[in-house]
Amino acid sequence: MTRFVLGSASTGRLRVLRQAGIEPLVIVSDIDEDAVVASLQADTAPEAVVAELAHTKAAAVAAQLPDDVATDCVVLGCDSMLYRDGALCGKPGSAEAARRQWLSLVGSTGYLLTGHVLLRITEGVTTHTDSETASTTVHFGTPTETELSAYIETGEPAHVAGAFTLDGLGGWFIDRIEGDPSNVIGLSLPLARRMLSGVGVSVTDLWKQ
Repeated sequence: MTRFVLGSASTGRLRVLRQAGIEPLVIVSDIDEDAVVASLQADTAPEAVVAELAHTKAAAVAAQLPDDVATDCVVLGCDSMLYRDGALCGKPGSAEAARRQWLSLVGSTGYLLTGHVLLRITEGVTTHTDSETASTTVHFGTPTETELSAYIETGEPAHVAGAFTLDGLGGWFIDRIEGDPSNVIGLSLPLARRMLSGVGVSVTDLWKQ
């Protein structure tokens, strides 16, 4: 039976899959994301940046698969960033950076990009690689100073792409989105289904696991 391997430490991605009926094997890639971005050309398209990060994650995970899993599995690597005003925004990393980012987002529109790379592995050999990027338009609301300070103090925005969540506390401050909501959480279900279908794996078979 084909195993589904998620190459990500994201609790949001894991939650999306579980709610959609898949219990993946989680293996964290632990790559240096900053080093990957620094190795790219300065004019690399934002969609290509998140795709390259996703590919690096998936490849790192594929290299450390247990033998019994590597006989028949798919590995999905993902990476999400917010694109706005010509710049990509990842995880702020600190409360101060999260506040600065949110002050620039208030009342604006951005694009949550998630790179997806799917590897089909059979008998320890990668037989197929697919790379695609999904985009969802996000319209940010206007929290009050009190609300923003309270949100920053929770610690949530410092550790998520774009300094916000749709399915957590940050959802209160998102006016609306255009596109796939699961992509904003970090893994596009419709895109993943199409990618899996392309390697002959049905999501309904993965439900049975």
